[in-house]
Amino acid sequence: MSISLVAGLGNPGREYENTRHNLGFIVVEALARKLSLTWKKQASFEAETTRWDRAGGHTVVFAKPQTFMNESGRSLGKLSGFYKLPVDSVIAVYDDLTIDLGLVKLSVTGSAGGHNGVASLLEHLGDGFTRFRLGIGPKHPPQMDLKDFVLGKFTPEQQALIETNLEKYVSGLTLLLEQGVSRAMNTLNRRDPK
Repeated sequence: MSISLVAGLGNPGREYENTRHNLGFIVVEALARKLSLTWKKQASFEAETTRWDRAGGHTVVFAKPQTFMNESGRSLGKLSGFYKLPVDSVIAVYDDLTIDLGLVKLSVTGSAGGHNGVASLLEHLGDGFTRFRLGIGPKHPPQMDLKDFVLGKFTPEQQALIETNLEKYVSGLTLLLEQGVSRAMNTLNRRDPK
């Protein structure tokens, strides 16, 4: 049996719902909803998790770390250790300020790029996990503090764009799970933003 771990990154708690930093949660929740999966709290992993048992004996574990963004790796380290997962079977779904809102980019290696959640994953898992990066940029107004921006809620126009694109995000994530990284990269990284 092969197992993949798909982790949406975000912050737990009602005050963080629908903030830019919780876009990873939003997308992973949308895919779980589409598959009619039910979340459960698992204190031992410091996460909410659910499982998708696919045909052919492949299981996908979905997780939402409840550690707060900057400690996401602690939760995912516990999960990947429990399931004995190699780092390349882990997919992290998260917001990325360097990508324009509405776009998705896939990558496998690189620095944290100033993203504390990714830095925590690198610390606890090492490099080599797949990064499903959801654009939330550019920062506006430019002089706004980075923390205030990522923890801020989307404007009504941005929220509408996210809702319009949610199906695209979910189908991109499904493509990644079903076809693998290189096929998904070819499709998602080349999409015309218009």
